Amino acid sequence: MRVRVWARTVLDGMVLIGLMGCATAACCQSGATPAASEPDHGTAMGKETTKPAVPSGPLKISFGDKSAEWTAATLAVLPHKTVTLYNEHAKATQTYSGVELIDLLKPLGVAEKPHGKDLALYVIAAGSDGYQVTYSIGEVTPDVHDGTVLVADSMDSKPLGATGPLQLVSTREKRPARWVRNLVAIRVRAAE
Repeated sequence: MRVRVWARTVLDGMVLIGLMGCATAACCQSGATPAASEPDHGTAMGKETTKPAVPSGPLKISFGDKSAEWTAATLAVLPHKTVTLYNEHAKATQTYSGVELIDLLKPLGVAEKPHGKDLALYVIAAGSDGYQVTYSIGEVTPDVHDGTVLVADSMDSKPLGATGPLQLVSTREKRPARWVRNLVAIRVRAAE
C-alpha cells in the first residue's frame, strides 16, 4: 500500500513538473532546461579535469526575426563590467569581466526597462556541450533585478581558456548552476 501511495505521489509530481515545462524537479529549481543530465563543464571540485572541452563557435543571440553574432574579439570593444563573486563549485572567489547580457539584447529590441507583456519574456542560454539554462527577462535587467548576468570574456584578468571564449555568469545566486561555459547561443522567447 505504501509503495502505491509513494508511486502515485511521484507520478503526480512528475505530471505537475511536466506542466511547468521541465523534465525534472532539479531542473525547475535550478532554472535549467531539460537535458539528459548536467554535463561536466570542465571542473571537478574546483580542479580542471582531463575531459576535453567541447569546441565552441561564435555566440549567436536571437529575438524574434533579429539576431546578432559575437566573439570574444567583438565583445572586447564594448563597455565591460567587472564582478567578483564566490564560485561554490571551485570553492574560490573569482573576478569576471564582460558585457552585461541586457546590453547585447537591447539592440535586438528587448526593453531595457521591461513592463507589462515584456515581463513574459525569458532567455535560454546554451553551451556548446548542450547545457541549457533559463532566466526571466527580469533577472537580466538591472531595472528589475539587483543581480548581474554577464557574458564574460575573462576571469581574474585572463582569457577564460578551458571554459571557452565566452561564459555566462550571474551574481546573486548561491551556486553557479546557471552559469554556462562555452556559451554559443542565447534565444529570447515569450511565455504563452
